Parts: sequence; C-alpha cells; structure tokens
Amino acid sequence: MKKTASVFASGQLSVGCNYWASHAGTAMWSDWQPREVQKDLASLARQGLQVLRVFPMWPDFQPLTLLRTARATPVEFRFGEEPLPDDEWGRAGVSRSAMEHFRFLADCAAEQDLHLVIGLITGWMSGRLFVPPAFDGLDPITNPMVVQWQLRFVREFVKEFKDHPAILAWDLGNECNCMGHATAEQSWVWTAGVVSTIRSIDPTRPVISGMHSLSADPWAAWNLEDQGELTDFLTTHPYPPFTPHCDVDPVNTVRSILHATAESTLYSDIGGKPCLVEEVGTLGPMFADRQVAASFSRSGLWSAWAHDHRAFIWWCAYDQSHLDAAPYDWFTVERELGLCTARREPKPVIHEFQSFRRFLEKLSMGPLPPRRREAVCVLTRDQDQWGTAYMTFVLAKLAGFELTFVAPHQPAPDAELYLVPSLRGHRPIPRRRFQAILDRVRAGATLYLSLDDGLPDGLEALAGVEVIHRSRREGALNLTGEDLPEIPLSTPFRLTLRATRAEVLAAESDGNPLFTRAALGRGWVYFLAGSPEKALLGRPGAFAPEAAPVWNLYRQVAKKALHGRVIQSRTAAQLGVTEHPVDSRHRIAVAINYQPDGCDVELGLAKGWNIRRVIRNRGGKPEIKSVNPAGTWTGHVPGNDGLILELTKDRRA
Repeated sequence: MKKTASVFASGQLSVGCNYWASHAGTAMWSDWQPREVQKDLASLARQGLQVLRVFPMWPDFQPLTLLRTARATPVEFRFGEEPLPDDEWGRAGVSRSAMEHFRFLADCAAEQDLHLVIGLITGWMSGRLFVPPAFDGLDPITNPMVVQWQLRFVREFVKEFKDHPAILAWDLGNECNCMGHATAEQSWVWTAGVVSTIRSIDPTRPVISGMHSLSADPWAAWNLEDQGELTDFLTTHPYPPFTPHCDVDPVNTVRSILHATAESTLYSDIGGKPCLVEEVGTLGPMFADRQVAASFSRSGLWSAWAHDHRAFIWWCAYDQSHLDAAPYDWFTVERELGLCTARREPKPVIHEFQSFRRFLEKLSMGPLPPRRREAVCVLTRDQDQWGTAYMTFVLAKLAGFELTFVAPHQPAPDAELYLVPSLRGHRPIPRRRFQAILDRVRAGATLYLSLDDGLPDGLEALAGVEVIHRSRREGALNLTGEDLPEIPLSTPFRLTLRATRAEVLAAESDGNPLFTRAALGRGWVYFLAGSPEKALLGRPGAFAPEAAPVWNLYRQVAKKALHGRVIQSRTAAQLGVTEHPVDSRHRIAVAINYQPDGCDVELGLAKGWNIRRVIRNRGGKPEIKSVNPAGTWTGHVPGNDGLILELTKDRRA
C-alpha cells in the first residue's frame, strides 16, 4: 500500500466518504458479513476515493453490562452474563470478535489503497445515541466511570492498530459533542483525556476533532479554540438544514456552496488549526436531485481546494433506505444520502469526486500555495457570530477579496482592510484589541464598521459623526447611494447623526446620514448605521445573479485593498477568484463559478501581468474569447465549475 508523504497536506485535497456497510448501516458489526464489506471497499476504490472515515461502534466494541446487587450497588462488569476475560482486552472491556472484524476491514482497505480515518468513540450516529448497556442513562462526557472505560477502549484500540498501514488518522469520534451535557471545562478535560491516550500510544498520526457546530465563543461548552488547542485538525459537517441560516437557497447556488467554505475558514482561523470538510452532502432527493447534487459537489471540491481545507468527505458511501432499525426507522433524512445506492450503483456525484481527484493528480504545478488575503473580519461579543461570519464571507467573496476571521479577544493580524460587521451590545470588543486595529488604520489601513444595536465609544473621533439622539426604529430600512443598489439594513434603532468631518455617502430620505467615510490618520473609516450582514441572513435569493448587487458596498469599502490584486473579476459576481502567490513574478488564480449556469467572464489583469496558461477539468481546452492589450481576459466558465490560471509578470514591469 502506498504511504502518503504528509497527511492532509496543505495545498492538496483528499476525497472520500464516511462508510457504513451497504447491507447493514450502523449494524454492520453485529450483522457482520465480511464478503459484503470486501465488495463495498473494492467498489469505492474503483470509483477513485482515497479516504474512508469508519466507525467502531462503541457498544459493539465495548459491550459491557454492569451487574448490581441490593440498592443498585455495583458489583461487576461483564459481557452480558460472561465474566470479562483475564487479558488486556478483557480488562478494558473490549470485544475480541469486534476487533477481529475491524482488522479484516483495515486489511481490505490496505489491499485497495484506501486510507482510514477512525472515529474512535462512536456513541452518536445519525440522530441516535449508542452506548454500552452498562452506561445507559449516564452522561458519556462527564461521568467519570464512563470516561474511564472510554479511555481504556481507546488505549487498547490504538495499541492494536497503530502499526496498520491503512490507518491515516485518529478521529475522537463522531460528533461527540452531541453525546452529553458539558461545560467548556468538562469538554476540554474529556477531549484532553482522549487525545493524550491516543498520543501516548501513537504519536505519529494526527488526531482529528470530529465535532460539528463548534462555537467561536471561548466560553461555549464546545468551542473552536479548545478543540484547536488539543487536536491537529478541526472538522466541519456543513449540512444546510442543521446549520443556522443555511437552508435558504438551492444547494448549487452561491450562498449554499459557500457554507462549507465559510464555516471551515472560520474554524481554521479562530481555532488555529487546519480544517477538513469531514461530512458533506445534500441530504437526499428532497433537497436536490442527483444532477444538482453532483453540481453542488463539483463546486464544493473546487472551493475546498482553493481555500486549503485539505479533504472533502461525503456523507455517506451507500443509501440506507432498505434498513428498518433506528435511526433509519426514525429519520427519513438518513436514508438516501449515499454516493452509491445500496446495490453499489454509483450516482453522478461520485463521478465528480473521481474526476476531480484525477484532475489534481495530473496537474504539474505541485501543491497549491496559500491564497492571498486582503482583509480581517473581527467578530464581536454578543452577536450571532456564525451568521455574521457567514454573510461577511459571502459578501467579501462576491466583492472580490479574501478575509481572515478573528474572535474579539484575539489579536488581529496586519491587513489592508478591517471589517467589524454587525456590532452588537455594549461590550463588543476589548479596548486594547480595537485600539491596535485603529493604530493600523492611522498607518494607512481601512476600517469598515456596521451596527446592529452596538454602542461603540468615541464615535466622533473614530468616524467623524456625532449621535444627536437614539430612538427605536419601526419598519424596514434600505441603503441607497451613488454606485450602490438598494441594500437592506437591519437595526432596531435609529441614530440621528450629525456629520462633523465625515463625508456622507448615503442618507435616509430626510437627510439623516446612514453611510459615511472619514479619514483617520493616513487611513479611512467607513461607518454604516445598520447591518446588511444581519438583514441578508434569511433573505432568499439575495445573492442570485438577477438580484441587486449588494456586495458593491463591500467592493466600495475595499477599493484600496484591492489594488494589491493581480486579477479581478469585472463581471459575473458569482465568480469567486482566489490568488495564490508562488513568488514575486508568478501566481496561480483559481476562478470558481458558484452558480449552476455557465457565465461569460471578464478578468482584469494588473499592469505587467499576463496569463501564461488556463487549465480546466472538463476535458479539452477552455474557451478563451480574447486577451486584449489592456490586460483584460474574457472567456467562459461552465456552471458550478472552475478554472486555473497561471499568471506571470513581465520582467520589464
């Protein structure tokens, strides 16, 4: 079996799926049919997958029963009525037959050159809690007895398989943050215990978080910084219905496709570790037919690669509509999620995985360098941090620039543009952090600040406007100004403002300033007395091609920051372009069409830069309509697809 040089390396993208046996789903270990497992893995390997995330179901691998005496006093752990064997596995409560079954699976994977990510504590799966009988009714995260036995299982499992060539990485388990109730401190202790146990046995493989719906709030029970501190890779499971603000538009359009990219970027930036798109899918035919699911995955693969999210792993390998056991008996949404049918018939989506993998393998340019980022988005306390981050990311993408996220208590890195969107409450950001940003603005950076109901201090010194008075607002509010469409704003209050030294870029019908610009040292401060980010959250079609280009607001704010770009889209707002510097005279640009319809595009090149080569993934040469002397490239990008452009700088420039 080939060994990967580096697990989930930067600039590369692994493709795969989450795997349960086609014949049994979550019951694969109790209804063990090795021949079916062997056929499954051979079929998935033929379809071009690289990685399988697999799950040793906790009650199957540690099938403990706790026998009690009078007044429910514990006496002894057994396997049903059988005493635990007098060996290491027995003392850890580990089932020998289950371990043998897993070895068979791992050996089959090795034969097929498939790499395994192991979800060690699999007690939560597809909406059902699975625990050994001994632990019924106990909290799997905070009960010391349960955690004690979990760590024993992890120790023995990792010890048994640490030398197996098929195993790529250890995953804490499947969405273990769904298994119990915990404080931030308790979840940290649980995570640290499992991670330390893994690393004490196998320090060579990375440890993956396996969680979903983590918070940017450091005091949240399961938060990004704690998981980033303790594990090597963070993970997103970006399903639209289960993530706030995401089940709004068709899955193969820009808002929906950028869900995984925005969430994974938020995780890696705040948590400080790379992120994998570890579970992704369209959740079956009620959300999208097979062709739409395929186009969604195609855009998602391009976007994950361009944003360095390391892996794109579908949920799941096979449909489970033929199964009657819970959770399949309970939830219709768990039954038709496969890359293939239960009979191993491939769906169009798996062909996209195969095609994209082969495309990347044929590229001669090596790993994709990290993308250039012009802006920093500073999230603030008391706001809907995910919703704010999501809309800010989409607006920035359509406006033509890339951003980095920071939490309010984190130091902001140097940038040309700082966005502090949808400010809420009276403690939005520590003063020392905000003053550090203002020092950079005084040195020449740009600051954009929009308000929900926030109360920034020193507004006149900051933005050149004064508050005359504040009152509760009734009715909708829209922003309209020169070069700006009608942009919806959300704010519960009207600030009656007086511009002291600010330029008023847009005002209400009575002349009250809404959007202003003022100098601060050598930089600029844009102030908006409302939040377009919050207003757009639940608005269907707000980013459709025919909708008003609300992102022009961000494009106006970012004019100075965009000067450092080599290539910019002048048309087709649903085209996202990332720039990846190779050296001072070479860059790679990745242009992704985030809409289902093909689009004619016009890309402007900075003076002295040229397009050396254009690469696409659909076979044949891309349609290049023209490259004119002024440095404008025009061409066509198919729907939900992308192009790679190799850029070079003239030595005379």
